[in-house]
Amino acid sequence: MSEILLKFTIPLPPITKKNSSQIVFSYNKGKPKLIPSKKFTEYQKSCGWFINKPSKPLECKINIKAIYYMPTRRRVDITNLHSALHDVLVHYNVIKDDSCDIVAATDGSRVIYDKNAPRTEVTISEFDEVTGY
Repeated sequence: MSEILLKFTIPLPPITKKNSSQIVFSYNKGKPKLIPSKKFTEYQKSCGWFINKPSKPLECKINIKAIYYMPTRRRVDITNLHSALHDVLVHYNVIKDDSCDIVAATDGSRVIYDKNAPRTEVTISEFDEVTGY
């Protein structure tokens, strides 16, 4: 079993980043630009209160197990949830970046319905090259 490096819960309804982006016009470059929605930006800001931050960003290979408790039974794409969570973790310097050189796996992740307590339970552990966990 791999060593658990961090474990925390974000007690907010999980938000995807991809499905709620905005297109704005950049006057400096004269081109349209894709930015996160106001809803995602607020979510990311709120997440900071609940994340256990290491003294320095993790750079080793890790597995991020995320259990997303959704407030509705609406279909949701788990890869979009992962993308949003990983961007939040990079934003708060929990991980150096979300490339496959660091985020080697998301084993054990899943989506569960819980209308009374939507949240994301996150467990970050070292990734073992031999066992793949």
